[in-house]
Amino acid sequence: MSVRIIVDSSADMETEYAAEHDITIIPMTISFGEEEFAEGVDLSRTEFFERLVESDELPRTSQIPPMVFQDLFAEAVEAGDTVVCITLSSRLSGTYQSACIAAAPFKESVFVVDSLNATVGERILAERAWALRDEGLAAADIAYCLDQEKNDIRLVASLDTLEYLRKGGRISGAAAMVGGLLSIKPVVTVEDGEVVVAGKARGSKQAKNMVFQKINEAGGIDFTRPIWVAYSGLSDKAARKYIEDTLAQAAAAEEAERDDAALPADLPLSLVGAVIGTHVGPGGVAFAFFARE
Repeated sequence: MSVRIIVDSSADMETEYAAEHDITIIPMTISFGEEEFAEGVDLSRTEFFERLVESDELPRTSQIPPMVFQDLFAEAVEAGDTVVCITLSSRLSGTYQSACIAAAPFKESVFVVDSLNATVGERILAERAWALRDEGLAAADIAYCLDQEKNDIRLVASLDTLEYLRKGGRISGAAAMVGGLLSIKPVVTVEDGEVVVAGKARGSKQAKNMVFQKINEAGGIDFTRPIWVAYSGLSDKAARKYIEDTLAQAAAAEEAERDDAALPADLPLSLVGAVIGTHVGPGGVAFAFFARE
């Protein structure tokens, strides 16, 4: 018997990475007009952003139906395995509910965890799942630990534009226009499973300071657990500058505290997918990490 880990594609995990760690990714459906694509299967994240910047209307993303989960759960149980399934926040999608419906017949074998997060915030929870599996924990125990540890996850991001929030109906056209004239850069976080605007910065430098402020409010980053930086769009230049500055700040804080914990030489970087990319547009940078306190 083995523990299978399943995530939806909104975790923004590369297929190569998933295969290396024996994680199954279920693709979500993206629609541009009448065209439908399976995320990560017949539409890559780069191709998604190429289409997004050229499209006048926002694409649509669809939740994964129960039948897709049920087929995977049944196959795993018939093989004598157990399952831990991690989904996009239930506050952002009905995918969690679909997984719960599919898992109902397999109560002793399939455990569904609502990440209460999105993109790399969901991803680092999935990475904790395989780490706990490698430690030898059973599926039920892994699910229990994830439900506890997900409360430590912080996702904070700076956005380059308000335009996509306007297109998605999150803010008014007037607010987006004023924000553009004033070079307003919104900073968003995930709280209780929902994306909320934590502040509006005047320019990129102030936005970066606000992101670091949010990281400090969490007591800093727990580098003993997974951390990811993500960017939206077709360039990772801004994200790499964020990484450089973050590591410099962390090193200074560690020296001041005389902390013996080793810092990583670099931070992993991923491209945001369609679920969040639809609403934030290109030019965003996000940190997903476990808080130290």
